[in-house]
Amino acid sequence: MSLKYNFLVLMLISFLGIAQQQDVSKIFADKSVSKVKYAMKHPMHEWEGISKDVNAVMVYNKANKTIDQMVVSLRVDSFDSGNSNRDSHAIEVLEGLKFPKVTFVSTKIKPNGNVLSVDGNLTFHGITKPITFNVNQNTAGNKVSFDGKFEVLLSDYKVDRPSLFGVKTEDFINLSFNLSFIIK
Repeated sequence: MSLKYNFLVLMLISFLGIAQQQDVSKIFADKSVSKVKYAMKHPMHEWEGISKDVNAVMVYNKANKTIDQMVVSLRVDSFDSGNSNRDSHAIEVLEGLKFPKVTFVSTKIKPNGNVLSVDGNLTFHGITKPITFNVNQNTAGNKVSFDGKFEVLLSDYKVDRPSLFGVKTEDFINLSFNLSFIIK
């Protein structure tokens, strides 16, 4: 299944025409260490879920050592909160069969030292909205990693908030990520 998503990401990048430039390469994230985490709150408890099945690709400009484009795609059902009942309910609430993926496609990446200001489009629950967030870039040898976080309002994406004992969760989800790449 991950080959299908890698192919989808590759096709998207190719479609954007960025990969046609000289000195530009497409680099896939190291799936053994890359992850995306969400955190939610309910008045009675808080929890997190982690996806280690992150499909990400960056378009790297070798000439000026910058990131020209980033695309991230992951399946809603790839998150593990440590509670299978909660995970099943999350897939149900998020209509995971109808909207199986969450994707992000950058539209602008502006470096400022080791911090990148990233603009892009987040598609979640079948709705695409522009978002902006900061990313910390860490480079060591031929490895580069990106750490960041941002909030998503469930109501912005028409997701009915889960409830427990008739009390709904907070409207926002805190998303954080760590994406790691090896530059060749």
